[in-house]
Amino acid sequence: MSRGLIYGLAAVLFVAAVNGQSILGHPTEANHFIETPQGWTQPKTPWGDPDIQGMWPISFVGSVPLERCAGGGGRRGSAPPPPCDLSTAFVTEAEYKARLDVAAKQVDRHAVAIAEGNFGQALQTGVTDPTAPQRQTSLIVDPPNGKLPEMTAEGKRLSALMKSSWALPGETQVWDSYLDFDSWDRCITRGMPSSMMPYRYNNGVRIMQAPGYVILDMEMVHETRIVPVDGRSALSPQIKEWMGESRGRWEGNTLVIETTNFKAGASATNIGVMGSPQGNRFPTSEQMKITERITRLNSDFLLYEIKTEDPIVLTRSWTARYPLKLDPSYEWWEYACHEGNRTIGDYINASRAERAKP
Repeated sequence: MSRGLIYGLAAVLFVAAVNGQSILGHPTEANHFIETPQGWTQPKTPWGDPDIQGMWPISFVGSVPLERCAGGGGRRGSAPPPPCDLSTAFVTEAEYKARLDVAAKQVDRHAVAIAEGNFGQALQTGVTDPTAPQRQTSLIVDPPNGKLPEMTAEGKRLSALMKSSWALPGETQVWDSYLDFDSWDRCITRGMPSSMMPYRYNNGVRIMQAPGYVILDMEMVHETRIVPVDGRSALSPQIKEWMGESRGRWEGNTLVIETTNFKAGASATNIGVMGSPQGNRFPTSEQMKITERITRLNSDFLLYEIKTEDPIVLTRSWTARYPLKLDPSYEWWEYACHEGNRTIGDYINASRAERAKP
């Protein structure tokens, strides 16, 4: 019992450190080992809000798996990762330095292909956004084992009803309707919280601010999240949206965003996020609530946290947390998923033809 009380108190203190201003300062686990220089002050907008504007690509943490011990930790050709321990949230400083050394020796295959005039190879290498080695072993920090929580019985039932072009292990897929595809297959949305997780490409997140508003502009699916921070009340619960309806507030220099009013249907996880469950079949419900916290650590980094609660689907909440680095040089490309897109129709026609002549 004493050990349990100590662990419980430690967890409370860690959460308090993360959610309070004590994440600023010397490098610790609470700020993911990113230091706030002594004397650094949070910049302000002309109207007095903390300034968090800029380009913050999520690919910065693209080498970190969503779930712990589910892959990731380095690029192709890097040294094999050390044995995985579900209780280890961060690798040691020595292990992190080894990852940095390996990354520093990586050849820019895109630049080499361009120089050689091999534009086909350049295309294949250039569509993957660069990542950076990290000390954390999973994007998920709670539950403490870095794993997604168990689904409820209703969550499992809803999951079994979901369809996607991303097959489950051993699944034989059949397509007869656009409803046999998930919302991302159909270029509608990646949904939440998945839209705030790294993917192979289109990782741009541009934060803009105006009096009373913070805007999170997203390269993937060209979705823009407009977050009022002027104290207005929530929308009617009858109004549902794929990305939900957000309301923000400032707690000191930390932006807190609470999002409700979700339209159910998109998967909460996406196989494109490394270390995610197979099949894009993690359901969401209209009762899902997402709470995000954004704190600027210094001139170049911010700490992003996203907590997902869904009493219909989840037996408990889960939280992901990771740093993002300012990158004004990031190239933002047009996302035109439906421009000339015939993929859904081709899938259906091919599936029917295969069944007609097996």
